[in-house]
Amino acid sequence: MIDGVLTKQLRVIPDERGRLMEILRCDDECYNRFGQVYMTTNYPGVVKAWHFHKIQTDNVCCLSGMIKVALYDAREGSPTRGEIAEFFIGEHNPMLVTIPPGVYHGWKCISGHESIVVSVPTEAYNYQEPDEYRLPPDTSEIPYEWVLKPGIRHG
Repeated sequence: MIDGVLTKQLRVIPDERGRLMEILRCDDECYNRFGQVYMTTNYPGVVKAWHFHKIQTDNVCCLSGMIKVALYDAREGSPTRGEIAEFFIGEHNPMLVTIPPGVYHGWKCISGHESIVVSVPTEAYNYQEPDEYRLPPDTSEIPYEWVLKPGIRHG
């Protein structure tokens, strides 16, 4: 596991009215502070990557569909520098992934329908000076490919 990355298995509580799922609580180990809450979507096969933050910690949860979250530790002095981590999260594996500053991250929608992701970063987005540092999904600086693993086929 990449140093500072935390995961929390989420519990869905169904009843005759519907479902409830707590995502992030102020008494969770992974809770630091609140900046804002936003949702984003991905169409099937779309990759949103790579970026990292110098200040903010991200808390990411996929509510609908499935995404493959990939992380790369590029932090100087980190005991896990150079490590890659993958998480498959969404409606078939409800999980919160907490991503500390300095860790590149992104995700790919791996379901057959649009994914809906909720993010709870520790900082509000600063429109004048965004705390966001980007690389393209196919960068040679990160040893990762967004393709299916060998031996796995579509459909």
